[in-house]
Amino acid sequence: MSMKPQPIPEIPAETARVVHAVFPKGNIYIHLRDTLGAIYQDELFADLYPDRGQPAYAPWRLALVTVFQFMENLTDRQAADAVRSRLDWKYALSLELTDPGFDHTVLSEFRTRLVALTAEERFLDAVLTLCKEHGWLKARGRQRTDSTHVLAKIRALNRAECVVETLRHALNVLAVVAPDWLRSQVQPEWLERYGPRESRIPFPLWGRQTKASPASSRPRWMGIAGSDTNRPNKSLDAVYPGG
Repeated sequence: MSMKPQPIPEIPAETARVVHAVFPKGNIYIHLRDTLGAIYQDELFADLYPDRGQPAYAPWRLALVTVFQFMENLTDRQAADAVRSRLDWKYALSLELTDPGFDHTVLSEFRTRLVALTAEERFLDAVLTLCKEHGWLKARGRQRTDSTHVLAKIRALNRAECVVETLRHALNVLAVVAPDWLRSQVQPEWLERYGPRESRIPFPLWGRQTKASPASSRPRWMGIAGSDTNRPNKSLDAVYPGG
């Protein structure tokens, strides 16, 4: 997959018109684009791609999406859905309203390229450069420029999504092959946890961080998923001991 740097396109006129009508006061993504521009340029990531091959999705957009999904605690699937469906993201990414976006696996591939060349620091370095140009940061001030925690958080979230999706798939299969047995095991709250596909709702809906519980809730809902898995496992062990 190759990449030829392209200039940052203007925000499509229809996208700008609709977004300003729907968000007359703007929001964080709209203000970010209006104040800082696109932040990233394709040239910043040119060395991540070979000279030949199928054209890659614009890396400046992938970099912004990576930051956005970190801000909102989104998995790759959810971030790709947001690119397709959210007006404010389309505005920040200079996309037409009808733009279909990209497959969610593109984000994982992009992070892999970043890590392979230890290019993670470019995310915050670009932001710090812009902030210094606007006079928001002192030239000799000490600023945290560690971008690795951004990629690490997203990787952990996607791994957690795989755990929940695996359990959801297993329950769907059991509903077909052993419905009577499953009815004796299923808990009322499982419908909310494992009914909808996780890419359609905030992940996870049943372990969402709240103001009352500001600490990371990932260990809590991973513990819930683990407990839910143990219940049918124990039942199967009772029927098939040592199996």
